[in-house]
Amino acid sequence: MSVQERQEQWIRANRAEYESGYEQLSFLSPAAAVRALRQRDELLQALQPPVTFGSGGTKLDTRQLSPGCAACVAGTWSCLFINGRCNCRCFYCPSDQSEIGLPATNTITFRHPDDYVAYIDHFGFRGVSFSGGEPLLTLNRTLGFLAAVKSTFGDRVHTWLYSNGSLVTEDVLHKLRDAGLDEMRFDIGAVNYRLDAPRLAARHIPCVTVEIPAVPEDEGRLLSSLPQLRDVGVRFLNLHQLRLTPHNFSHLAARPYTFLHGEKVTVLDSELTALRLLRHSLEQNIDLPINYCSFVYKNRYQRWAARRRNAELVRKPYEDLTAAGYLRSLVLTGSTEEIEACVAGFSAAGAAAGRWQFDGSRQQLSFAVELLPLLPPQKGTVSVTYSEAVQLSHLTYRHYYVEVKLSPRQKIIIEKRQQGASIVIDAEMRESFQRVVRGEPSDQYQDLKWLPFECLPQGLQDYY
Repeated sequence: MSVQERQEQWIRANRAEYESGYEQLSFLSPAAAVRALRQRDELLQALQPPVTFGSGGTKLDTRQLSPGCAACVAGTWSCLFINGRCNCRCFYCPSDQSEIGLPATNTITFRHPDDYVAYIDHFGFRGVSFSGGEPLLTLNRTLGFLAAVKSTFGDRVHTWLYSNGSLVTEDVLHKLRDAGLDEMRFDIGAVNYRLDAPRLAARHIPCVTVEIPAVPEDEGRLLSSLPQLRDVGVRFLNLHQLRLTPHNFSHLAARPYTFLHGEKVTVLDSELTALRLLRHSLEQNIDLPINYCSFVYKNRYQRWAARRRNAELVRKPYEDLTAAGYLRSLVLTGSTEEIEACVAGFSAAGAAAGRWQFDGSRQQLSFAVELLPLLPPQKGTVSVTYSEAVQLSHLTYRHYYVEVKLSPRQKIIIEKRQQGASIVIDAEMRESFQRVVRGEPSDQYQDLKWLPFECLPQGLQDYY
């Protein structure tokens, strides 16, 4: 799929998501896209160095990250939504916050802290956060899960909690500290940018972070607040990009924002605000690490991490995990003679046991990617299929799956879902396919259908 085809596909998906409301949104014109891209490029140039661009250029500044953000970048973070109710009504909130519900992560709910501990242990997480809703609305529940994680893993798992700060007291902070909380993150935008809670928390919690969306109309206020954040004990500032959702549509559409097409609809002005705040902190030499966590980072790399974690549980010995986190299955179909000749070639080359498998009933030879060069160019037809491994709480009976038993009372399902149809890799395409698999630059192969499953897109969101 070409870049233009992908952009057109996203535009159709964005239009379908918001239906009649789509016409209320102000998107970039082609000329405005050129101007906005030039403005962003100038900001990015001004940030280099010392700002570092991590995760394929989607996350700035990875030079100084909180321990929790470092776990996220490494793909070893689990976020437990401890409840689904909030006592604030932020205009930018992406989802409904009206039901307490059960603690949940990746669609899996947990009634018992010990089951969640088993989940953390099984997948080897090194960072655990507690979000909501507002976690302090269910303080005892939050403390119970936090204490279970810390008493089991100690310093091996970094824990943090997201809060709007409105319910923070000395007593609450003492309980969180005693339960082992390592870091507390505040959305000060929810409380008119008051710093009472971060200031108080800095006396009791080892690490205090402010994590907020970059709200364009609050840019001046944030610029002047940067030194004060550091003075009250805030150690890190994380800025997010505003994203449009059906829940916050009426609030964001009513503001004079310019929206961006993409994997989801986001706010152009929010990204530029975040980059200007980063530039200002450098120009003024403000000793407060700022991390811009773009939407495309979240959408690409957090999903990438989940795919990778799940994939190993359903991967066949002859399948490989791509750089983008998908399972790759290569298959040769052909006559018995053609397949037997290929099998003989594998054996003669000393191919490892299990890295290929012959299905005689379907006349198919499945094999790992390192064996592709051993296939004679004119022997049979080679095709590739990609699958995504997802977590489920219940069986769908529609795909291959494995069952993971966490405790006598809880299990989860890892299901392998094929992504699209099989793609033929003809003889002329094999060399380019192998180059991409080896991690060589893929810019010249943008039109190839299999590329999105092999490589994550690089850089921030396209402007068009």
